[in-house]
Amino acid sequence: MTVGTDDELEALREIGAIVARTLRLMAVSLEPGMTTRELDAIGAAELACHGARPAPALAYGFPGATCISVAPAIAHGVPGERRLRPGDLVNIDVSAEKGGFFADTGASYALPPVRPADRALIAAAHAATTAGVMAVRAGAPLRAIGAAVEAEARRRRVGLVRNLASHGTGRALHEDPEAIPTWHEPRERRRIGSGMVFTIEPFVSTGARHAEEAGDGWTLALPAPHRAAQVEHTVVATANGAIVLTLPR
Repeated sequence: MTVGTDDELEALREIGAIVARTLRLMAVSLEPGMTTRELDAIGAAELACHGARPAPALAYGFPGATCISVAPAIAHGVPGERRLRPGDLVNIDVSAEKGGFFADTGASYALPPVRPADRALIAAAHAATTAGVMAVRAGAPLRAIGAAVEAEARRRRVGLVRNLASHGTGRALHEDPEAIPTWHEPRERRRIGSGMVFTIEPFVSTGARHAEEAGDGWTLALPAPHRAAQVEHTVVATANGAIVLTLPR
């Protein structure tokens, strides 16, 4: 989507704030012993409270309101009867629609006692996403985002998963521009258009470069013993940089 009016931007800000609030509520609700289905129900209730519809179920028939992935799973995890345990590394992905507008956000969290390696991985994910956001500017090459992310990942000595990319959003959960690399890809020739709406969502890892299907048709996981963390925001590109939509109001 390309934002053309102030009303469109305000609608995107609204759904962006809703998914951000939902993610934050789910994060503070994390505790050992709860099931991922119970955590998902918290997210579903919060979205419904604000008149938003879960995007994965709406767009793809996903069997849950949110994606909850417990390491070694890193993405598209299906909520179920798995109980969270101390030390688990959990990725929560919240995307939703309201009034025909979509936003997408997510982050990884570790339950105490937190492994030092997981703490470093989560910090690297935040830093990598921030680097990607700072590279956004209308007219700049899309590859500048991946180059900035990879530079930060190298600085922190973590790897990047290279078969999970960012994507356009706004009027649909996934739309053009598709498959935006969050790693340095010199063959990428597209440019960032003014008003373009898309996600920035690098997965930093302990070294693995590819996620694999886990066998349920949805969940993606890393081969043992690797782990990954992610932070995701939806942004709008402007001449002055990125407007981050997925921040709580």
